[in-house]
Amino acid sequence: MLDPTDLPDAAGAPAPTAWQARREWRVGFELASSALRTRNLHTWPQGDGHPVIVLPGFLAGPESTAFLRSHLRRLGYRAHDWRQGRNLGASPALTDRLEDLLLELHDRYGRRVSLVGWSAGGIYAREMARALPGHTRSVITLGSPFRGHPASTRAWTVYRIMNRRNLERMFTDDALLQRASPLSVPTTCVYSRTDGIVAWQCCVSEPAPQTENIEVHASHLGYGHELETLRVIADRLAQPEGRWMPYVGRTSMVPDARGEAV
Repeated sequence: MLDPTDLPDAAGAPAPTAWQARREWRVGFELASSALRTRNLHTWPQGDGHPVIVLPGFLAGPESTAFLRSHLRRLGYRAHDWRQGRNLGASPALTDRLEDLLLELHDRYGRRVSLVGWSAGGIYAREMARALPGHTRSVITLGSPFRGHPASTRAWTVYRIMNRRNLERMFTDDALLQRASPLSVPTTCVYSRTDGIVAWQCCVSEPAPQTENIEVHASHLGYGHELETLRVIADRLAQPEGRWMPYVGRTSMVPDARGEAV
């Protein structure tokens, strides 16, 4: 776990190299391993039925988060897709629709909603929570570059081309500072130094009373189904509301291929 007093510089973080990006090939292995080792979830912390919205990364859609949402439902959560199809970038209209979704689910279940955002989806999740903290139970980001500049990602060129109209408004100094500022709700920032798409330095938060940075060893494309990351998500979502405590590391809740806890 990252020492909160040793926050890395995000502003000057270089995007992963082409060689580093090649390591993303392991995403298939991560999915296969997790599918096998999560067949039996009796040793995992069970959910309390509260609603969870899962937001996909840039250029990804509902299919990319299907495994994670299914996993969360099996644990006992009311897991929902973000209902916006493929993630093509941010806009004022998207912001309004996501806030409406958060309000809708809060009203439907009468409970605060947890938000799990993958890559760019985590940036949206943070801003939803920032706008509606009274309706948000917790936020978990997975390789989300909310600090620094998106030029520190290998997706920046495509993002810039597809979102020309919003770039000037989205990346002012004030906007970057706001996105980087910690939230008032429990927040877990998951990052991986082996991320081949996003500079990991951009995915960790400044210190705050209910904010933590947790390192895993996932590929960027594998966060939503890599076993270690799933373990962190399950542990964090299972915390009783109003009783947040920092993550203490691996617990004996993940069965191995033989169905035994490890």
